[in-house]
Formats: sequence, structure tokens, C-alpha cells
Amino acid sequence: MADLLMTLQTDLPVLGFAAFSGTGKTTLLVTLIPLLKEAGLRLGVIKHAHHKVDVDQPGKDSFRLRSAGAGQVLLASSRRWALMVEEEFETEPTLKVLLERLDASRLDLVLVEGFRHLHYPKIELHRQALGKPLLFSDDPSIIALATDDEPPAGLQIPWLNLNDPAMIRDFILHWLGDT
Repeated sequence: MADLLMTLQTDLPVLGFAAFSGTGKTTLLVTLIPLLKEAGLRLGVIKHAHHKVDVDQPGKDSFRLRSAGAGQVLLASSRRWALMVEEEFETEPTLKVLLERLDASRLDLVLVEGFRHLHYPKIELHRQALGKPLLFSDDPSIIALATDDEPPAGLQIPWLNLNDPAMIRDFILHWLGDT
């Protein structure tokens, strides 16, 4: 794992979930996050979106302030805060840049949904019914295959049952212990 993380230049463990659209990445993460929290992990999540994202709501004060031209708007309450930043990038920010924005001192693990074409440790999610090809044979950074089907013959990485989040949690905890 260290070789792959050095490319990201972070000491914080990062684990991605690589899959084609419709496989259930978010659904799995929503189930998996509470299981990992119960195990005592402090988690961060980075989700890649292929479309324009706006977490602010039209008509709200923070939206109006940002629309008026503020380059950064920090909305804060006693329970949470959110920073919205307007940036004029030609391309989307890299995973490395996004990881640098997180407060690593408050995290034990960052889970990443997306960025499947980058080389960093990932679990491939695969649903047979979608008819999509497996990714692990072309991506040496995939460390396990979670599928709703039987493991492919000759599989050289761990097989996980995609419909068993506790099994996936246990794999992640074991992987973290080895890092």
C-alpha cells in the first residue's frame, strides 16, 4: 500500500471503491460507514461527481452571498460547518488536491467513491446483472473483488460478498491493520 499512497503523497490510508455506474457504490458506503464507525474509525469520504455539483440551496443566505461574488463562503453552526469555494479550473481537481483539503488529524481512513482510473488501493464492486467487464485484471491497484457472483476462476485477490457489508468491513479492518 505504501507505494500506491506515495503517489498520492499522503500518510492517511485511502481506500477507493471502483465500479461502473449502477453497481451500488453509494448504497454500500451508506451501509458500510456505520459499521466502520462502530469499529472506532474516524472516516472521511470523497465522492467524485461527473456533473456540476452545488450543495448550496438557491434562496438561502449562503447561496445569495456566493452568487453575489464571494469566492469562499463558510457556513457554520454549533453542529457542523461547510465551506463552499468557487474555483476556475480548466479540469476537475485531482484526488491528491482533494485529500489535501481534508483535516487528516481527525481521520483514520478516507473512503473514495470514484476516481477508478487512478492507481491507489481500491475494492472493485461488480454486479453480474449489469453485464459490465471486471476491472481488476487491468488495474493492479485493486486489492479485492466484491461481487454478487461466485469468484472468477484463478482470482489472485481476495473475493468478498458484495451483499455482506460486515465481510467487507472485516476485510477493510484487516487491510488497515496491515498498513
